[in-house]
Amino acid sequence: MGLCMSKNETEAEDSVAGFEFVGGNVHLITTKESWEEKLSQASKEGKIVIANFSASWCRPCRQVAPLYSELSEKYPSLMFLTVDVDEVSELSTSWDIKATPTFFFLRDGQQIDKLVGANRVELEKKVTAIGDS
Repeated sequence: MGLCMSKNETEAEDSVAGFEFVGGNVHLITTKESWEEKLSQASKEGKIVIANFSASWCRPCRQVAPLYSELSEKYPSLMFLTVDVDEVSELSTSWDIKATPTFFFLRDGQQIDKLVGANRVELEKKVTAIGDS
């Protein structure tokens, strides 16, 4: 299981050019307003939100991103969001993000579960349990 605590020069230099955290049914959150809109939409639609707080310079974040995208396609009844902690730092602060990736599972905007780190097995297990319920 990997996780990133803070940005360092080695990881920044190691980032993949043009790397994208979105794909499948993953929505990229770029503002606090878009975050609030998606949470409101999910509540209205009765969807559980899986929010991935990531960073482009974080290798474990990049490694788990394809699985996250794949799960978003497999479970369209859930809403998958990705927040770049550097681009929307106010959300990172308000959700007390200490390491990336951090996944929050939200119902009606309230946390029902959390996973810190790029533990692919645990992420798939948690999403499957929620998606199949």
